[in-house]
Amino acid sequence: MQYMLLLHHDDTPFTSASPEEQEKMSAPYMAYNEALIKAGAMVSGERLRPASAATVVRVRNDKTEVLDGPFSATKEQLGGFYIIEAPDLDAAIAWAARCPSAGFGTVEVRPIWPTR
Repeated sequence: MQYMLLLHHDDTPFTSASPEEQEKMSAPYMAYNEALIKAGAMVSGERLRPASAATVVRVRNDKTEVLDGPFSATKEQLGGFYIIEAPDLDAAIAWAARCPSAGFGTVEVRPIWPTR
């Protein structure tokens, strides 16, 4: 079964870091990526641009509204995601617990509902 791991955290420390610090902060994610790949669990995953680069689109009363910036005003923003293959929810939770974001943010685990 496939699960999406949604990584929620404050992106300020990363975006305000020097390139050298960013590289150091990224190293645990590279190791995590390699572990997922080696286990055959990695389907896909991407880092997202900072929440300040977000555009929100919604339709109200048949009118499209476009807003700059994140919809949520919380410190924790969606910073990235993984789609993994896991035999069950317990295995997906175990992968989520190994994700570096779990140590300073939140990793939301969602089963993917196949559309085909």
